[in-house]
Amino acid sequence: MATVLLVDDDRILSETLGIFLRKAGHEVGKARTLHKARELLCEGEFDVVFLDIHLPDGKGLTLIPDIKRAPSTPEVIIVTGENDPQGPELAIKNGAWDYIQKPVTWKTLELPLVRALEYRSHKIAKKPKVALKREGIIGNSPRIEASLDLVAQAADSDASVLITGETGTGKELFARAIHANSARAGENFVVVDCAALPETLVESVLFGHKKGAFTGADRDREGLVGMADGGTLFLDEIGELPTSLQKAFLRVLQERRYRPVGSKTERESDFRMVAATNRDLGEMAGNDTFRSDLLYRLQTMVIHLPALRDRKEDIKPLTVAHMNRLCDRYRIPTKGFSEEFFQTLRELTWPGNIRELFNTLERVLLQHRDQPVLYPKHLPDEIRIQVLRATVNTRADVSDVLAAGVDLPLGGNRSMPPWKSFRREVLEGAEKRYVQELMLLCQGQVKDASLMSGLSVSRLYDLIRKYQIGTRLTR
Repeated sequence: MATVLLVDDDRILSETLGIFLRKAGHEVGKARTLHKARELLCEGEFDVVFLDIHLPDGKGLTLIPDIKRAPSTPEVIIVTGENDPQGPELAIKNGAWDYIQKPVTWKTLELPLVRALEYRSHKIAKKPKVALKREGIIGNSPRIEASLDLVAQAADSDASVLITGETGTGKELFARAIHANSARAGENFVVVDCAALPETLVESVLFGHKKGAFTGADRDREGLVGMADGGTLFLDEIGELPTSLQKAFLRVLQERRYRPVGSKTERESDFRMVAATNRDLGEMAGNDTFRSDLLYRLQTMVIHLPALRDRKEDIKPLTVAHMNRLCDRYRIPTKGFSEEFFQTLRELTWPGNIRELFNTLERVLLQHRDQPVLYPKHLPDEIRIQVLRATVNTRADVSDVLAAGVDLPLGGNRSMPPWKSFRREVLEGAEKRYVQELMLLCQGQVKDASLMSGLSVSRLYDLIRKYQIGTRLTR
């Protein structure tokens, strides 16, 4: 028996599906609005959510992050009457289990439900063989747990792995975790910073060289590919790998053979490949600045790391752990924190992600090393000003919406919705309007919009996908 939540404003469809679900032995919850669905997700635990895309108070896809954050993390099956060719892609990218077009019958829904419940039962029953070595990865948010699940899967094989994410999200830490949990853990973990490779010596650095191969080559030298034999080769920022070398490196990946500069013979290296990038390699391949055949080879497995703004529940443990490390390094007594200190950190968007957070904490510690407890006033002035401005703008947004006559979801007893739910819905509406006006003003050019708004390009793409603005605009 499972617990199913129906989120659909079609009363007849909800009642009909509810009857069939109960006959099949399942418990049923119903919501006709996003607001009601969020309430039910907070109050109870569900195994599966049937979700319509069009609801009276917004787009159903905006509910998926709330579903994923729910304690029971239910599976999502989209059921919609919208004939949108982009719909299935948006649904799958947002983590939906399936996408079903209306009109529907119990027969069309029964099999996807059964398969989702089977998958869910296997996922819950699956126990890790050993505790995962996290290699300094801190946090237990749903997004980080999902990324760690992929690390465990990657560690069980020798398949190539591509780790994507914004700058400062911890891509090298995850690469090290894959290595540390793999059968190659006792061998070398070799880091290649593709952005720092000297263009004239790229092949020598990667493949090594023989004595006399070029001016200054006074002895044989082993390259990084050879050093990774039996271990893991980590190519950081692989999007920066010179195009002239991408073809040669593709062959190395395929054959695990390479030729040192100046050598007449090839050598073998049994390395495991892990690459990382903060760039869109698919877009680069479309622009012929990255080889598509190399990209296919790299992305046997893909792990996308969330930005810090999307895992704010991890900010407190990250802050405490790093501040304790800093105190040990500088031989300073351990610091205490007010809850307001953490709240202020959570209000920031952190475009530099964890790296920016850690740099800020070190600055705070060095400037206030004598303070036993840290408060918001100890943060840099520019951060405090940014948070205060955001607070003022939020109040202004809410005031403007209320002044314009926003419809409050009042019940028959004149009850009010929870403030957090109401505030989130109001701000999401304002956020959507802002992005729409921004993209219209910039004629759909994301880079121009990024410069004008101060938002990162990746954040803008997130918002465009969230509010389905991207289907009407060009990049």
